[in-house]
Amino acid sequence: MDISRNDLLSEIAADAALERGDFLVTATEQLRRFLDSNARRIEELGGLTLIDEDPDFLAVSADGTFRSRTRYQDEATGEWVSDIEEIDSPGELVELYNPADIYAAFAEAARVAAGLPPEPTGAEDLRGAAGLSTEETVEEGYQGAADAWAARASDEPAPEDPQEAARLLYDLALSYQERSQQQEAQLLDEFESATGELAAKVGDLMVVDDEDERLTYTTSGRFTAEVVPEEEEGTWRKLITPEELVEFYDPTDIFGDLADTLADAFPGVDADSESGSPDEPTA
Repeated sequence: MDISRNDLLSEIAADAALERGDFLVTATEQLRRFLDSNARRIEELGGLTLIDEDPDFLAVSADGTFRSRTRYQDEATGEWVSDIEEIDSPGELVELYNPADIYAAFAEAARVAAGLPPEPTGAEDLRGAAGLSTEETVEEGYQGAADAWAARASDEPAPEDPQEAARLLYDLALSYQERSQQQEAQLLDEFESATGELAAKVGDLMVVDDEDERLTYTTSGRFTAEVVPEEEEGTWRKLITPEELVEFYDPTDIFGDLADTLADAFPGVDADSESGSPDEPTA
């Protein structure tokens, strides 16, 4: 096997691992800021059930800790087992869930609790909820709302009732969801730019090939995908840009799947990681 080719693949795998680590650090810090700025509101609400779709369950308690439930089939007995896990830190949470999905779950839970419509109905609704002027754009509104809420969180009076707390939490969850997706798209874009020359020599790689999704890393150094959205069953949708990709994929999963694909296709490229990895440091 061409050693130089393996070297190229090793570099891509290493870059993917580094980008994944950087993303987790950034996403953890952002989630921590969101939880800190909303701690009083979450306590006022007595916690929230964020995901309750059998078998998945995720809830935040009044004290800011999380409980997650997963369901899996025991290989030895063939029986389905439910596992309840206590999640104490934002770092653990972003290892398990896409940060954008976490914010979306907060927004949906707060929306239901407050009796709000499914989503902002337009720029006026968003600006009004965030206290913004009519000259500001929707994108500026999301970021401005997040910055404004975070800046004044420690000074503002406590919500008068659970519904008011839910409304405030809903506004901020939407703004953080938008910011999280923007950061994820930027991370993919940076990775694609950094590895373009390597990809040209490695060639196209099929990273995921399932009945309802296909993810490819191309010779141009870009990720492209085709997926069948749940609401559009039977219709394939192409994902070309990083902004489109992060609607359906978590960058940590993309980088991890790419590294796994490289290791499976070219044994030996992960030799440097056998003694440890960014997620499992050696003693």
